Amino acid sequence: MKKILIILSILIMLIIISKETNKIMIPENSIRIRVIANSNNIEDQVLKLKVKENVENKIYEKLENTKTIEEARNKIKGSLNDIDKIVNLTTNSNNYSIKYGNNYFPEKTLYGIDYKEGNYESLVINLGNGEGNNWWCVLFPPLCMIDVKENDLDNIEYKSKVLEILNDYN
Repeated sequence: MKKILIILSILIMLIIISKETNKIMIPENSIRIRVIANSNNIEDQVLKLKVKENVENKIYEKLENTKTIEEARNKIKGSLNDIDKIVNLTTNSNNYSIKYGNNYFPEKTLYGIDYKEGNYESLVINLGNGEGNNWWCVLFPPLCMIDVKENDLDNIEYKSKVLEILNDYN
């Protein structure tokens, strides 16, 4: 019985430690990107994701070897015309706005991590009325870029059956 309790205690500690080490904290000195859909209907959400993908690919090209936030700012500001063209071609419309600067982000919980509401340096693309769900990520440091690179792989997902079973009992 003691062995079972010891093993369970060790497993619980490993779960707690693994959950803490998986958290990604956004540094104070960062630049975010946000794309807000016109509405939550399927067409608007699909369009939001197309805009996100096309803009993200362009920004990835520009920021790939960026080392400082000042360099990232300059590259983003210098790309605003290109971003505008991409959004215009993707949406086939002029019914959008693009703003780079200090923009409001609502509170959000994602993968168990709470992100505080507030004004953050960011690139915000608002499609139509901007009343739909949004997508956002961090451009600098390049947290989004890591995601883009990983999407080029075979989408490998590692699972632990023991952790799945233990998580079912939490």
